[in-house]
Formats: sequence, C-alpha cells, structure tokens
Amino acid sequence: MIGARTAGRASALRAGRSLLLIVFAAWLIFPPLAHAQNDGHPQSPDLSDKSLEDLMNTEVTSVSKKEQKLSQVAAAIFVITQEDILRSGATNIPDLLRMVPGLDVAQINASTWAISARGFNEEFSDKLLVLVDGRAVYTPTFSGVYWESLDLPLEDIERIEVIRGPGATIWGVNAVNGVINILTKKAGDTKGGLVSAGFGTQDQGLGTAQCGGRIGSKLDYRLFGKYLNVSDFIGTNGRPTEDAWHALRGGVRADATLSSKDSLMVLGNLYTEEEGTIRQDVISISPPLNGVLNTITNVSGEDMVAQWTEKQSEHSETSVLFYFEHYSRDSTDQISGQRNTYDIEFQHHVQALPRNDFVWGVAYRNSLGESQGNLNFSFDPPSHRSRFFSFFAQDEITLVPDRLLFTIGARWGWEDYTGYSVQPAARLLWTPSSAQAVWFALSHAHRNPSALETAVRQNMSAFTGPGGVPALVSEFGNPKQQDEQVVDWELGYRRQFSSRLSLDLSAFFNRFFDLGSTEPQTPFTENTPPPAHLVIPFINGNGVHGETHGLEISGNWQVTSRWSLRPSYSLLEMHMHRDPTSQDFDTPREIEGSDPRLQAVLQSHVNFGRGLSWDASAKFVDRLRAQGVPSYTRVDTGLAWQLRERLTVTVVGQNLLRDHHQEFNDLFGDSIPDEIKRSAYVKLAWRF
Repeated sequence: MIGARTAGRASALRAGRSLLLIVFAAWLIFPPLAHAQNDGHPQSPDLSDKSLEDLMNTEVTSVSKKEQKLSQVAAAIFVITQEDILRSGATNIPDLLRMVPGLDVAQINASTWAISARGFNEEFSDKLLVLVDGRAVYTPTFSGVYWESLDLPLEDIERIEVIRGPGATIWGVNAVNGVINILTKKAGDTKGGLVSAGFGTQDQGLGTAQCGGRIGSKLDYRLFGKYLNVSDFIGTNGRPTEDAWHALRGGVRADATLSSKDSLMVLGNLYTEEEGTIRQDVISISPPLNGVLNTITNVSGEDMVAQWTEKQSEHSETSVLFYFEHYSRDSTDQISGQRNTYDIEFQHHVQALPRNDFVWGVAYRNSLGESQGNLNFSFDPPSHRSRFFSFFAQDEITLVPDRLLFTIGARWGWEDYTGYSVQPAARLLWTPSSAQAVWFALSHAHRNPSALETAVRQNMSAFTGPGGVPALVSEFGNPKQQDEQVVDWELGYRRQFSSRLSLDLSAFFNRFFDLGSTEPQTPFTENTPPPAHLVIPFINGNGVHGETHGLEISGNWQVTSRWSLRPSYSLLEMHMHRDPTSQDFDTPREIEGSDPRLQAVLQSHVNFGRGLSWDASAKFVDRLRAQGVPSYTRVDTGLAWQLRERLTVTVVGQNLLRDHHQEFNDLFGDSIPDEIKRSAYVKLAWRF
C-alpha cells in the first residue's frame, strides 16, 4: 500500500514538473507579445459598486442557450457572479455552490462530495447535469460527476449558473433535478499575469500561475498551471485518516476572431491527481472477511474543446462545438479503468418572425469505457460503450410585448439501452411591471441508466453461510434497466422592491416514476473466484416512485452603501413508495432521509474602504434522518486587503463553530465518510 502511494506521488510529481515547465516556458515566450498588445495594465475587476439593478439584469444563457436577463427568465435560477467568487473564500467549486438555495452540498472526504438539487443526493448523484462552458462533464459510468476533476482556477470563472428543476429540453438526459453551468472567462478578459499562493491548516498548499495576452490583432490567449494539496481529514472516531488529495492541473484557452462574422474558441486541460479514500470492502471469500481499507486512486486526464460561431446577422447565429475527453483511474483496491468521450453539437439561433425567437440543434455523443475489475467491483462486459443522439427545438413566443412570454420546446433522443425518448417543456413568463415577474413551468425529463446500473457486479459483504459454506451478498446490473422519469410543475415570483431590496421565490411539485430499486433474487452457487461459494443476489430494477415538493426563497438587501446581506431559505419534502411488484423495502426510506428538509444561508459583505473588506456566511443544514447525520451550522469568514493596486492578501477561516463535524454518510456508495475540520488559510495574489 505504501509503495503504491509512493509510486502515485512520484508519477504525479513527474507530470507536474512537465506541466509547470510548459506553462512557464510559454510565460517566458509570450509576455513581450502580451505587453505589446495590451491597452493598459491588467486590473482585478472591482464589483463592489455594482448596483442591484445590474445584478438583476445579469445575462444568463443556461435556460434557453441564448442570452437573457436574469430577471426575465422563467426558471428557478441562481447566478454565482465574479463578485461572489472573489468574496466567498472558497478554494474549490463545490464550496462555492454552498450558497445556492435548494442545492445540497455535502463533503464526504478530502476529495469527494455529494451534490444534488431538490433531493436524491448521494456520492454518485445522477440527476444533476453539470456543464463547463456548455459541454456536459458527467461520466456514463455512473451518470455523475467527479467533482475533484473539476478543479478549475476560480479566478478564471466568469459565473456559475445554477438551475433548480429540469433542463432536459435544452441540455438532454440527466438534467432531471437541475443544471449547473460553469462559464469561464474569455481569454481577452484575463490579459497580463497572475501569481497566487496560499497555505493553511487543511489546504496546505494552493498555487496558481497564469499569463495571458494577444498575438496580432485577432488572437487572445491564456495559459495557466494550478496546484492543490489538501491534508487528511479525520474519521468519525476522531482519529486522522489517509484521504489526502493532491492535484495538479494546467490549461490553455484561445479566442480568435476569424472574420467580422466568424469566431473560434479552443481550450484544453490536462491534470493529474492522487486521492485517498477509506472504504468498506470484501477482503476475502475464504475465510469470509470484510474490512476497512485505505484506497489510493491515481487519476489523470485531458480534454479539448473547439467551438466555431458564425453570426450571419443580428437575428441569426450558428455554432458548432466539438469536445474530446480522456481520463484514467488507477486504484489500489477499487475499480480501475479509462474512458474516451467524443461529443459534437450543432446549434442555430434565429429570430424567424418579430415575435418568435427560435433555437434548434442536434447532438451526438460517443463514449467508450474500459475497466479492470477486482473482488469487490467489476463490470460485465468490462468494456462499456454509450452512444446518444438527439434533436431539440424551442420557440419563444412574445404573446404581449414586454408583458407575456410563452416558451415551448422538446428534445427527441435515442441511446443504446432504452431507445427513444421525448422530453418536452413549456414555460410562461408574465411581467406586470419592469420590477416584478411571475412564471410557470411544466417539464418532463428522463435520466438514462448508467453502466453502474446495467453492467455492475459489486460484492457487498462476505459471511459464513449454512453448513459453513462461504457466502457473498452481491448486487448485479440489469441490462433491461429503464429510464427514470419526472414530471415537474414549478411556479416562481421575482420582485425588485427598490434599488436596495429584491426577492426571488420558487415552489415546485415533482412526480417521479421508475426510480432505481434493488430487488432480491434466488440464491445460487458459483465456483469463480474459488472456492465454491453461495451468492445472495440483488438486481437493479425500477421499482420506486414518489413525489417531492418544496419552496426556495432568496433575497438581496443593500443595507447601506458599504454593507449588503443575502439571505436564503429552502424547504424540501420527499415521499417515496415502492411499486406493488417491488420487494425493495429500504430504498424509499433511504432516499427520503438522505437530504436535509431545511436549509438556510445568510451571507454578509462589508466594504470598509481603503481596499479592506470583510465577508462572512452562516449556513444551517438539517439532519439526515436515514443516515444518522445530525444537523449542523457552518460559519465561514474572511478578510481581504488590497495592499496595492495589484497585490491582495486574504485571510479565511472555515467551519469555525465546531472543531469537526460530519456532513454525509452515503448509504448508496461504499466510501466511509470523514469529518470536516475547522480550518484557516492565508492567500496572496499578485496581478501584473
């Protein structure tokens, strides 16, 4: 085990040295070009004077794949702005998402999170679609996201748009409970250089080096390298664990103006990581033995995106996006493997008539995964290909100018396992005045089964059966697994009472069908792996249905010219039931009790002037009944001091109320949860 960990770190260090050499070599070559083309000195954006009207009129693109004002969107959407990112004190994307009402963000260990919207949270959360610059980053292995592999430099994120509720008409399958779209800055917005470094009690090493500029008159570029070192958390027994997380990432983005009508964006990333996890595993069949093991996983990957956009006129725009991703995971005890994914999308946005704004497109995704199984976890067959083709169309119809807007659309799709699907949606927006809006939405969304449900063999535990025969409790995939489905009703209200106060409210009711279940089967005997042993099998099924409903409220209050508050509150009720033909008595209860019923957040920002500001946030999370996780309140605070025009010092404290607390105990995964410690860090950022 020690040798595997040492080898993994050595591999990460070798890759890291190569990556940093590339970034700094480019830095040495390109800055003269950058300084020759820059119009002035690079500046950190000053958003402290941004008015509430400006925030409400922020342009968003994730609801309809076109620019719309936030205040005029018929969906429950929350935007994490550049200002929020700079003030948050967060060092990763999951911690940024904690401020979103209705979003459940829970950390399991140093590198693993459970994140979901409006229920159904788990380590492999599969009903929340995550995008980076409009491209889906979920893996067909389990329809979820490796959050640790999305360790982008926070300085390069323009905004994060979070939609609670289905977005399948626009984005396709798996956008069942919500969509998170992480939008990065254009290369032209990050000219100059940036060096930041930090150290702390939990995040023991933080570092980013970046340069950007212009070549000629039509090409902007950005290169970056980022390093992260997160120390071990502590177990529920109060003792240190071995779940440290070390990550190194580098990337490049280029934005080119090809002509007065054509533009091209190209970006690429590569990364290497080492993750520690504590797992409950089957150690041997004979003698039957279960135990807790320290698992080391070495991860590496690269991806590339190219998007060409042509603007034919003010009323017509076409784009083509190509995406490739490769990643590999090498684990000392869990499943290892690799996956290659290709994705191509075409989209056309046209205002065909004065009152019709039409968007349509086609998409194709081909993803091939290969795995090497072990005693605990394997796939049959070990290679798994996922193909998906879809066509979507959406029309936004102005019924009454500046008052009533009706949007209707649907996506037609085909994929390997369940064949064809149709996912329609309709939205109505009424704006009785420029300061308020009422909206209603009705949607039908699907989630495709993943390899985890169709092809998995997971041995859950070993024991001595009747007559002293070894026995295994095992879960098997079901090649006939069906899509999970939801019909969603939403109602929302927004109002800007004054230039200092605004309110956003949304309510929802969902009906879920064909949810995943685990059904017992007839025991049998198998000889492989030896010796002969009894198998108590369970197979994946679609035997659960249910309803969820809830309420989400958020507001902005500019108390004074220097002090602002942002409160939010969310309520979630879940009622799950097994179908009459199902024998799964546990899953409905576990689903209901794995999400907090209540959450509340209060964020405060004070600008003292002279470059000094103070931010604080408090978040209450209700208990998880089925998991035995008590409620907790998390308090974070930070001071930022801009010493000079280009030098900023930040001091942040996190989880300050308690020395440590547990946030999640995944009933559907096999990671043993750790506890989140009180921590602090200091960070310096220099822009030039």
